[in-house]
Amino acid sequence: MRAIVMREFGGPEVLRLEEVPDPEPARGQILLDVRLAGVNYADVHVRGNTYLAPVGLPYIPGNEVVGTTPDGRRVVALTQGGGYAEKAAVHRRLHWEIPDGITDEQAVPLALQGNSAYHLLFTVARITKGETVVIPAAAGGVGSLAVQLAQQAGARVVALAGTAEKRRLALELGAVAAVDSSDADGLAERILDAAGGPVHAALEMTGGKTLQQTLDVLAPRGRLAVYGFAGGQLADVPVHTLLQKSITAAGFWLPHLYTDRTLPLTASMRQLFDAVGNGTLRIVSGGTFPLADAAKAHNMLNKRAGMGKFSLDTVNP
Repeated sequence: MRAIVMREFGGPEVLRLEEVPDPEPARGQILLDVRLAGVNYADVHVRGNTYLAPVGLPYIPGNEVVGTTPDGRRVVALTQGGGYAEKAAVHRRLHWEIPDGITDEQAVPLALQGNSAYHLLFTVARITKGETVVIPAAAGGVGSLAVQLAQQAGARVVALAGTAEKRRLALELGAVAAVDSSDADGLAERILDAAGGPVHAALEMTGGKTLQQTLDVLAPRGRLAVYGFAGGQLADVPVHTLLQKSITAAGFWLPHLYTDRTLPLTASMRQLFDAVGNGTLRIVSGGTFPLADAAKAHNMLNKRAGMGKFSLDTVNP
């Protein structure tokens, strides 16, 4: 099969198309014929060797796919690597049949980005109707879905985005305000002004100074859900601030739900499919690239160019 293989860590140029053996499904897995592979910022961390879990080389990146099962069902699935390929082995508990009426392009972001947005909001930050929540990278894959899910739950969304075009999209998706996040200096003041005061909850994925500024806008007993450090700088969460305002700060990494036998992902996938099917959840596409052009997709992510979901087409050259 054709696959994108990393034989070293580095920039997008390390993503090279090769012919490799088909994967051998382990116990509890099935082999999918992949149609689309989702591209996520986590893949950038994998490529740069800064991912939360170490990976061994050579390595095929990619953690979400749309494909067909041996019995012909069309499914979206989570993988733990191996997604940038014509075939992928996936666990039986981590794939979901795509309802009729939902396209491959609509389905591909739901497994990883959709579940991440859902559980960040409702499992970790526990937002409720009437609360105000800050959502970063609001025009990106996770952010664009989180804006809509939070708004539909009755929350007031203050969206963060680095360009005027991205802020306009966030407002179209349901945010009550959109704040320029291109410069961390003064970010807290801009958020407080847009929100009309401190907020109940915030998602955070940039790290560094942005994390500190986000903490500053939380009201007493506010909740912070951290799911990345895209800016490349880790930051210590000051215990003094947490105690002073009784703030709850929690990290979130979706793979920790993969083995949860209470099936939280099955429940959230059902709700995500329903929302896409009835038109209340819009999938923003950043573009689909041929599999061989994985490096181009990563270049777009590096430059924060485009909006929404990037994916790789494994079928059409």
